[in-house]
Amino acid sequence: MVQATEREQTLQSPKEQALVLWFEDVGIADIPLVGGKNASLGEMIRQLTPKGVNVPTGFATTAYAYRYFIEQAGLEKTLRQLFSDLDVENVKNLRMRGRQARALILNTPFPEELEEAITQAYLKLCDRYGTSAEFCEKLPPEEQEECKRYSSDVDVAVRSSATAEDLPDASFAGQQETYLNVYGVDAVLEACHKCFASIFTDRAISYRTIKGFDHFEVALSVGVQKMVRSDLASSGVMFSIDTETGFKNAALITAAYGLGENVVQGAVNPDEYFVFKPTLKEGFRPILEKRLGSKEIKMIYDVGGGKQTKNVPVPESERGKYAINDDEILTLAKWACIIEDHYSEVRGTNSPMDIEWAKDGLTGELFIVQARPETVQSQKSASVIKNFKLNGTSNILTTGRAVGEMIGAGKARVILDVHRIDEFQPGEVLVTNKTDPDWEPIMKKASAIVTNQGGRTCHAAIIAREMGIPAIVGCGNATGTLKTGQEITVSCSEGEEGRVYDGLVPFEIIETQLDNLPRTRTKILMNVGNPEEAFGLSAIPCDGVGLARLEFIIANHIKAHPLALMNFDTLEDPLVKKEIGELTALYDNKPDFFVDKLAHGIGTIAAAFYPNPVVVRMSDFKSNEYANLLGGKQFEPKEENPMIGWRGASRYYDEKYRAAYGLECIALKRVRDEMGLTNVIPMIPFCRTPDEGRRVLAEMEKYGLKRGENGLQVYVMCEIPNNVILANQFSEVFDGFSIGSNDLTQLTLGLDRDSALVAHLFDERNEGVKEMVRLVIERAKKNNRKIGICGQAPSDYPEFARFLVEQGIDSISLNPDTVLKTMLEIAKTEAEIGG
Repeated sequence: MVQATEREQTLQSPKEQALVLWFEDVGIADIPLVGGKNASLGEMIRQLTPKGVNVPTGFATTAYAYRYFIEQAGLEKTLRQLFSDLDVENVKNLRMRGRQARALILNTPFPEELEEAITQAYLKLCDRYGTSAEFCEKLPPEEQEECKRYSSDVDVAVRSSATAEDLPDASFAGQQETYLNVYGVDAVLEACHKCFASIFTDRAISYRTIKGFDHFEVALSVGVQKMVRSDLASSGVMFSIDTETGFKNAALITAAYGLGENVVQGAVNPDEYFVFKPTLKEGFRPILEKRLGSKEIKMIYDVGGGKQTKNVPVPESERGKYAINDDEILTLAKWACIIEDHYSEVRGTNSPMDIEWAKDGLTGELFIVQARPETVQSQKSASVIKNFKLNGTSNILTTGRAVGEMIGAGKARVILDVHRIDEFQPGEVLVTNKTDPDWEPIMKKASAIVTNQGGRTCHAAIIAREMGIPAIVGCGNATGTLKTGQEITVSCSEGEEGRVYDGLVPFEIIETQLDNLPRTRTKILMNVGNPEEAFGLSAIPCDGVGLARLEFIIANHIKAHPLALMNFDTLEDPLVKKEIGELTALYDNKPDFFVDKLAHGIGTIAAAFYPNPVVVRMSDFKSNEYANLLGGKQFEPKEENPMIGWRGASRYYDEKYRAAYGLECIALKRVRDEMGLTNVIPMIPFCRTPDEGRRVLAEMEKYGLKRGENGLQVYVMCEIPNNVILANQFSEVFDGFSIGSNDLTQLTLGLDRDSALVAHLFDERNEGVKEMVRLVIERAKKNNRKIGICGQAPSDYPEFARFLVEQGIDSISLNPDTVLKTMLEIAKTEAEIGG
């Protein structure tokens, strides 16, 4: 060891020549000194701790220390010779060179000065975090001995931090090694040495070569950070942007039990939570979605074992619960906003962030343990929309979580062992259990990736996004279902569920330029039914949503009849009762399931287009459609003509259904009042008379939804001739009209639009239908009421859209695939008529 005077000189030297720096002494400007990861930790401790963000402290060996090590040992010349014939496309060559480089580093001892600097810093950390024996005695007996051992040797995480990592346009995440639950001077020194060697892992060598970084320009810093005891609680990853669509106003949080490595590596399917950032900042509680993950294993400390950590099964009872509660979800989302806002200010541009968090099981506290720039969605052009569209279909072989919105196809290559990746051929679909950075040399060659395990923030998902490759993760059975050599199509273009199809299904890529789109006087709205598509659709320029149908959410997300949930204990069909019981397992009070799912669906669509208006049509199933929901047959009548029977408004105040309608009202109030999404405008369908409208409004008031309060407007569908004839009276009851051209056409022409026998007569362009439309537009405007249309006609017929513009309609709501085309037509029409 060096003398004390030399040690003091080493520890007190200027930043640029220090061997060790404390996190509190570095910031984001110090990436060249301590790497992106450590610089970011220091930045947060210094700047964000005062704002309530918890970050465990520690210290970092510096880039100078790494270069000092290389220089003192004379390693650079040897390493340069070693890499003179490097070929990263040749897996065997890459493995051999990587193994030789790592062995060279590991077999070269640290200089005494560096070893002493790390030792002293770790001992100082032990002094700071040392645990008292009294604290240990409060723990369960089986944990007391382990705690007392830690009371002198503090447990730390030892992480590599390259000086070129965590840049806004490149992610080196996972390229080097991380060691958890490291304690004792010798173990810390060994882990630091291994981190130095890991600058030459195969994946790091390959990644630097692909990204154009010189191997000897990049230096390595090692972060030594106090462990958060998430092995006794939970941890995860969060993004301050939607990772699939690039929607900037949502934070995505994932959570699983135990240490966070399993989430990062994709070894578990975690819970997922979405939070809407703008109204969160205003003090609301806008949790848009909560999805339960399987969370089958957790990583914990290997107490008394031969390793630092180990994986153990999670009890079934714990898997069926969310890993964190709502308050913790909201706290993490607030921290994501604080972190994103800070880095955006520092960088002078919007900077979405990729953040790792952990909950301490001993104290119950939440901590941020890493934060880096998100490097995929934030780099995409906002002026081009690229859509992938299947032009056929086939048998679905397996499904999982879609990563991105692309489609890929090719022959499957099932590989379960990373040591067999040299079998992979360019253009094949990689099918495996999960990936880690060791797989990256072949991932970039894949046409698509399919894994059994993992969630949207796992390694496979992150790399697939970065490389622009479609991926489906968390399939569960992909390696058993798919066979090597089998031709398959991997589709991520159909919502959040990714589907693997048998064979090569044809598809096309549609690119749309968004530059220089015209602005129209007529508001261009969009019809959106599926909440899973809302974030992606929000990228299409429009003025809001003219029709969000609750039927899609109820049929696909809830699946059960609301009265079956309200009368769960008296359900007559045991099979139905069992299925509903499984569907609502998280809920003791079954109607809460309906309210939660409906609020999440409405909230997601409202958030996607906030602050533009989102018109939500209350449920409009016909009785035969309601009967098809789980448990529905017990509560629905059999009608001869459900199309004009007990539907829409007539249900809402009926004694036999009003309680079920109350659930819709509760969900809507939660979206507006608790989530802060006051851009939601409820719309009443199939309202036959003004008096019926008043009765519906009275029902809504029972649940706190009163016109005029908190800016609440209520619209009515104009789809019955009486809505047109009595438009003046309806204007006294409602704030606006939306023309439903399908029902208005069938009821004006007196035909059943579901009957093939008279289908040839169904035409919204009929003069009688157009006169109805003209009249209601005229009367709505006379009464100073908003008037729009949400039916199919303007999407299908440009001439009908032109007619509407000529009549001075306020808004036209279109199917997503016709928005831009119709917008151009409307702009042209307005110019011609002087609009």
